[in-house]
Amino acid sequence: MTERRRGGRDAGEGAHGARTPEVVDAWDGLVATARRTVADGLVVGTSGNVSVRVGGTVLVTPTGVPYDRLAPGDVVGVDLDGRQTLGSLRPTSELPMHLAVYRATDARAVVHTHAAHATAVSTLVTELPLIHYMAGALGGPVRVAPYATYGTPELAENMLRALAGRTACLLQNHGTLAHGASLDQAYDRTAQLEWMSRVWLLASSVPGLSPTLLTREQLARAGERLRGYGQPGPDTDGVRAP
Repeated sequence: MTERRRGGRDAGEGAHGARTPEVVDAWDGLVATARRTVADGLVVGTSGNVSVRVGGTVLVTPTGVPYDRLAPGDVVGVDLDGRQTLGSLRPTSELPMHLAVYRATDARAVVHTHAAHATAVSTLVTELPLIHYMAGALGGPVRVAPYATYGTPELAENMLRALAGRTACLLQNHGTLAHGASLDQAYDRTAQLEWMSRVWLLASSVPGLSPTLLTREQLARAGERLRGYGQPGPDTDGVRAP
């Protein structure tokens, strides 16, 4: 018997149309990534959100729904103008940020978290100090977007400015945002940013000592080498440290 969910619809259908196999696979990957952000301590409860683009459709996590409760029939999709095209659950409140990334870049996935160390760094500096060469894998020094109320166009605009020429940024008193060619790549960049934030906080907390930082030139040289690191494929960009 076909499983029935909200409103009597088949689990394989959204509010405004049927789902394709590609959408089904992408939704499964999105849910797995969202659950991973919780398991790895990058978000608490329903904070943070994940999206993935399939053609002209952006699949996003719904607002206020714990990730462990998401099922195949809970797919939520919008077009690039934010009009809902799949599902009946409301999309994440941070939809403006996600859509801004897709309109401005060739990203296929976006991960937004409230990772503790990265969020702490966002309250202290306007740019993550160059504590490690893996900043080169994110396009260069990671900027902090000025604070704005969550879910607003202002926050999306601040985020885009901080993201210029980068694949990740910090959001002041808020968290992180990273994008990539796949969910795995966007997640790996998020995890790398949190790790670098933690390293800087640890190093700068030693009384009487200041961490040695890389120069822009050193970072640029590392970035060049990182572009060829790893196996050939769409995700090759040196996100995983050699």
